Amino acid sequence: MAKAFDMVLFGGGGDLSLRKLIPALYRAFIEGGLDKGTRIFPVCRRQEDADAYMNTAQQALKTHLRDGEYSDKQWKAFSPLLRAVSLDISKPDEQWDVLVDLLGNDVERTRLFYLAIPPAVFGPCCENLSVKGLIHENSRVVVEKPLGYNAKTSDEINSKIAEYFREESIFRIDHYLGKETVQNLLALRFSNVLFEHLWDAKTIDQIQISINETVGLEGRAGFYDDTGAMRDMVQNHLLQLLCLIAMESPNSMSARNIRSEKIKVLEALRPLTDDDVDENIVRGQYVAGGLGEELVPGYLEELKAPNSTTETFVAIRAHIDNWRWTGVPFYLRTGKRMEKRCAEIVIQYKNVSHSVYQPEAGEVLPNRLVIRLQPEESIKLVLMAKKMDSLTMELQPVELNLSLSETYDSFKSDAYKRLMLDAAANNSALFIHRDEVAAAWAWVDPIMDRWRETNNQPQLYRAGTWGPQASNQLLAENGHHWFNP
Repeated sequence: MAKAFDMVLFGGGGDLSLRKLIPALYRAFIEGGLDKGTRIFPVCRRQEDADAYMNTAQQALKTHLRDGEYSDKQWKAFSPLLRAVSLDISKPDEQWDVLVDLLGNDVERTRLFYLAIPPAVFGPCCENLSVKGLIHENSRVVVEKPLGYNAKTSDEINSKIAEYFREESIFRIDHYLGKETVQNLLALRFSNVLFEHLWDAKTIDQIQISINETVGLEGRAGFYDDTGAMRDMVQNHLLQLLCLIAMESPNSMSARNIRSEKIKVLEALRPLTDDDVDENIVRGQYVAGGLGEELVPGYLEELKAPNSTTETFVAIRAHIDNWRWTGVPFYLRTGKRMEKRCAEIVIQYKNVSHSVYQPEAGEVLPNRLVIRLQPEESIKLVLMAKKMDSLTMELQPVELNLSLSETYDSFKSDAYKRLMLDAAANNSALFIHRDEVAAAWAWVDPIMDRWRETNNQPQLYRAGTWGPQASNQLLAENGHHWFNP
């Protein structure tokens, strides 16, 4: 159980807080991860929102928790931890004094300021926390992505936050790093000699990382059109997953050592500039199509802006120029309104150099390690084996399947729960250092610049498909294809 702490949740009435953060805190409490002395202060813009917050939070739990998780009894025990306040983040007026009085002056008690607000107001919020004397040596700040829209704006935001918080007290969150299967990826790599000796260019043919969504804009039209898939997903989620797959073994699993190895990967990523961008990246935008039994509108129809060229899909062929990964293509893909919601890492091994079986035994397919992050969490190893119901030698692929949801049927994975508890415990191993953010933007910015300079138009794809046809051709050039679930 985490030691009792105070959390001030700026943006407490927003979508992220109600859909993810409050349910995660409730889940942590009922599972015994939160001390009853913990206090949570959701910050609302208007007093009427603060007055109605308990009802709002209760309804959010009923809506967003899994079936059977919510109960009135547990809500009655959890709800005393919540105390909503109303203030204007940008003005350190007398409304802030209410928060000052509620927090008190116990400098030994951990204070966690969670900024579930637009990055443009990160700086003013931190400044006003300082003006009101709310930052002490045990204070930490958690910030949500995206941190800026390019390297310059990201550095400006980080520099402003750094005026008030030490780097060790800044927790940049990427919720994919809190997923249990991602942690199992590290355990798989660094706790099993079997895989550590089969984790390089000598044995691996290609690696695919896909984060596919079936949803469209979901009420985020203004934000998403300014951001796009490259900033929203590639610059953080996909590159972070790539780092964990490709990094060397750290000396220990400390935050400093993990960060050092991830930065080495980002620095070894082959830059994509000028013609390389055109040859190795496909960007797309969805149009109306069928998703299951439903006909859904296209991006421009949802946005109600007919001239937007914002990408809702990106596919990238990347390379890491170091001794371990030379020659191995890393295929990154993310898109909205895809055929199926799934986040998956596929590691395809090389084929056997010589098949000892006759052609009639069937094709010998390469081994494949499949790490699924959502919707269910699982790790599968695809091997070749003999068909057991045949007297002749017939080969077929079989799966060794570790289904985490079935193996741990009582465990409810929640990335935000884990990360918030880690931040409260001052464990930054799963958070992103400023240097990582800078290195990621240094790789992404030239791509965005090229699109802007050439007026690159996204290729269209129908909602309910796997993206533009050009993304298939990108892999076909290397004799590969996407492994769609």
